[in-house]
Amino acid sequence: MANDITDYRDIFLNDRPMMDTRAPIEFLKGAFPGVVNLPLMTDSERQRVGTCYKQQGQQAAIVLGHQLVSGETKAQRIQAWSEFAQTHPDGVLYCFRGGLRSQIVQQWLKDEAGIDYPRVGGGYKAMRTFLLDTVEQAASQCDLVLLGGMTGTGKTEVLIQLGNSLDLEGHANHRGSSFGKRATGQPSNIDFENRLAVDVLKKRAAGIEQFVLEDESRMVGSCALPLPLFQRMQQVPMVWLEDSVEQRVERILRDYVINLCAEFIAVHGDEGFSLFSERLLASLDNIHKRLGGDRHRRLMNILEAALAEQAHSGAVDLHRGWIEGLLREYYDPMYVFQREKKGLRIEFAGERAAVLEYLRERAGRGG
Repeated sequence: MANDITDYRDIFLNDRPMMDTRAPIEFLKGAFPGVVNLPLMTDSERQRVGTCYKQQGQQAAIVLGHQLVSGETKAQRIQAWSEFAQTHPDGVLYCFRGGLRSQIVQQWLKDEAGIDYPRVGGGYKAMRTFLLDTVEQAASQCDLVLLGGMTGTGKTEVLIQLGNSLDLEGHANHRGSSFGKRATGQPSNIDFENRLAVDVLKKRAAGIEQFVLEDESRMVGSCALPLPLFQRMQQVPMVWLEDSVEQRVERILRDYVINLCAEFIAVHGDEGFSLFSERLLASLDNIHKRLGGDRHRRLMNILEAALAEQAHSGAVDLHRGWIEGLLREYYDPMYVFQREKKGLRIEFAGERAAVLEYLRERAGRGG
């Protein structure tokens, strides 16, 4: 039988294909990037075996498991595992703790299909712990710098031009603001943490020891930043990105209206525009209390008129009205307060070209 693999670093750095043999409900709660779920048992089968284990002990549970996964069901599952193993000869399989389920899958593959396939020692839990430790170590060991700036200055556009950035919003599939939800939804928090950790691991393996991150709150939509990383982010230097109100309005119009509408239509087809409109209206409603009743009603009227015109003619010009209103009356005052509060941490401020030059030069001298 193939030896257990416990070099988790090698698994993630080399994107080794992984077969997750946990039940679907476990997989949906969180998994690793690119992993395929080929479970030993369905959710209902797992539940029955678990109940049997609690009431009658391990041996009775094993017997029941073999009864539930037998005959044609067993043959079909072995066929799926065999196809994965043959397609991915450099891959591995795992269960939650590297215990009975992955042992059974490994044994059946060997006995029934003649395939000696390695499994991960310690399973999902050990790999998950490794990734959490990876982020915690980077938070304490690496040089971090935050990129801040008013809403719409294009911080993400700067980050993606840097080889040493960590795109938190990209990993969370969210733009970070009240209007940041995308058409495709967010990953689970576990998936978000795992994606971030693999990114950190690969960049550190490439020799990067300084990271640029956007100045985020703890929550990026529904995804929470790992606490050790967030706590460190409150202490490190900042670079402040500046741009004119006019350019910021155009950028928000492009990202949150034109591109987001196209994204909704691509995902949802004929219903896309209606769902896009509902998303924008709900986003404005979500900050109703912070805007105040009069201002909320005024901006909502502008937004509704803009959506009606967009639906009628495709023109998006009217959207500039509520975007500029939100910037000047809501977002900018908050960011002015934040900048004053964090002022001592800001080591450089400027527009995009100057900020990019500064951050690249900073990386070159190691902080």
